[in-house]
Amino acid sequence: MDNRRTPDAERARISAVIACYRDAPAVPIMHERLTAVFRSLGVDYEIIFVNDGSPDNAREVLAELAKADPRVVVINHTRAFGSQNAFTSGLRLATGDAAVLLDGDLQDPPELIAEFYKRWIEGYDVVYGKRVERDAPRVMRFAYKAFYRVFRKFSYVQVPLDAGDFSLLDRRVVNVLNDLPETNRFLRGLRAWAGFKQIGVPYRRPERMFGTTTNSLVKNLGWARRAIISFSYAPLDAIMWLALATVTVSFLGAVAQILLRIFDPSSVSRGITTIIVVVLFIGGIQLLCLAIIGSYLAHIYEEVKRRPSYVVESVLNRPGDVETGAPEAAQEPPSESEAKAESATARGVSP
Repeated sequence: MDNRRTPDAERARISAVIACYRDAPAVPIMHERLTAVFRSLGVDYEIIFVNDGSPDNAREVLAELAKADPRVVVINHTRAFGSQNAFTSGLRLATGDAAVLLDGDLQDPPELIAEFYKRWIEGYDVVYGKRVERDAPRVMRFAYKAFYRVFRKFSYVQVPLDAGDFSLLDRRVVNVLNDLPETNRFLRGLRAWAGFKQIGVPYRRPERMFGTTTNSLVKNLGWARRAIISFSYAPLDAIMWLALATVTVSFLGAVAQILLRIFDPSSVSRGITTIIVVVLFIGGIQLLCLAIIGSYLAHIYEEVKRRPSYVVESVLNRPGDVETGAPEAAQEPPSESEAKAESATARGVSP
């Protein structure tokens, strides 16, 4: 059966969603390269920049870009809510038949979208970039690869190895992701959970063109913890096995102590050293178990509070306004009634 897509007579529309944080110097280059790619493909397009509370002059750069190009949509968040929420914000405003997610630092090469588009036309609903190589310190390269393999081993969904957020999502997939109610989002996991027909496109991920990475070892560990908690129950299962192992060792130790006292009393350990070691060992296991349980409880607590995952301060060139020929109205934040309606349906799109 041929699953190839036939774009509408008015041609397919592609939405590019770019998460921006400390990426002001890269924005004009990103816009130029994206425009060139979309024009070469002969598709209709929109470019959505999400300014996630960037502390640099990204707001001014994006405002000038939106003024010069009506195809550029700018979403300004009130503060930094994280890349996952920035992508979510852009996806909920995207109007394309498919949406492409890119980081604003140009580590995701826009030229690869041509290959994404080709695979999409062939019938794939999700086309993701597979990082077969990356420009990074050897330790970080090892850590990234180790994370993806550990995550895949213990996750209850098969998340592709070495695949980041850089991807093309069909409108059906975008609608599924937009309808998910959860606040703590790990999009590459949700993308795999949604299913559909998926394929990877290998590429080499370069270093940032400007500035230095905003990630650190602590942030990456926190990121890994949230991802595992969202898509794995393995830590909770580990608590059970750890408890069984501890009880077994304790029982065998008690039996050994009794037998030694009966047959060789002189060999039995004396003093408080053994007691201190045992207490510290058991106490450490208990604290570890509490930390794991606490992480899951914190995750649940964040979800049940039902806070919006982000707050939008303003939108420039809102898609509906551009299409109706009213770009000036898009310069203002949505009204209170509009914000309430959008919040109810999209969970946090507007304040």
